[in-house]
Amino acid sequence: MMAPAPGTIAIAGLDLTELAWSTWDYAMAGGWVMVPMIIGSIAMWALIIDRLRTFAELDRDDIEAPAALAVLGGGRAPEGGSGLRRMVLHRYLRARTGRVNIDRAVLRHVTDRARRQLHGRLPVIRTLAAIAPLLGLLGTVLGMIQTFQVIAQFGTSNARAMASGISVALITTETGLLIAIPGLFVAGALSRRARRLESALDEFSLTLDRSLREEARATGLMEAAS
Repeated sequence: MMAPAPGTIAIAGLDLTELAWSTWDYAMAGGWVMVPMIIGSIAMWALIIDRLRTFAELDRDDIEAPAALAVLGGGRAPEGGSGLRRMVLHRYLRARTGRVNIDRAVLRHVTDRARRQLHGRLPVIRTLAAIAPLLGLLGTVLGMIQTFQVIAQFGTSNARAMASGISVALITTETGLLIAIPGLFVAGALSRRARRLESALDEFSLTLDRSLREEARATGLMEAAS
């Protein structure tokens, strides 16, 4: 195995310095359209990583409905944990007033807030993934215009100038598709995971709301009997 040349960075036999320069040359060949595409791609993957981390926390170490009902009945609230249902229960316990009708509204409010939190940033991810091929199409048009301008000025004799325009057209198209295809695929997977968590949240919220409704009915019967 050959040792890496001085001034290079190598991991598992891969020369990262050469890879970085190759990527830079590739981006420069695509023209200025590559700048918004690269920025959009970085933002999209940052949001994807954030959603993956958030969903992993919301799906881990959660509380079940019977334990939550025990807390509503006077039991001790569980400490720690980062599950979605646990988060809703803690928010409800902090905001409840002791008046059942108002507490039911509080429960609906914290549930809606958690639901919005689940779907937050997903539209931005889908938008960034959908914009990438459009930017690629813009680069294609600009590259073809550049090529036709070269042909109009020099004919077909200047192959180097023609190749520059063709490179802009092809590289931007390729980059747009490379950003959009995995981005839309991951956005779809994240949406399905958000809907699964939302379904569990709705079931949990309905269980708590049913308990509060029964408590309100029992309180009304006691007041009527007295």
